[in-house]
Amino acid sequence: MGGIGIWQLVIVLLIVFLLFGTKRLKGLGSDVGEAIQGFRKSMGGEPDAGGAAPSQPQTPVTRQADAQPQTDRRA
Repeated sequence: MGGIGIWQLVIVLLIVFLLFGTKRLKGLGSDVGEAIQGFRKSMGGEPDAGGAAPSQPQTPVTRQADAQPQTDRRA
């Protein structure tokens, strides 16, 4: 007693779907997800491994260094 059963949750979810509709709930879910990601980023936490971009930008690799011959400085 005192706990929420599965049927109560189903009824609440059904009412929420009827009131807001699936499009609005989908938009609300994506907004909440972006807010959580922004909060984690501002707190310095690691982003999820779900395809998030790396936190530090990578420097581009240039071919100019490969064209110049390297000399061995051992004397």
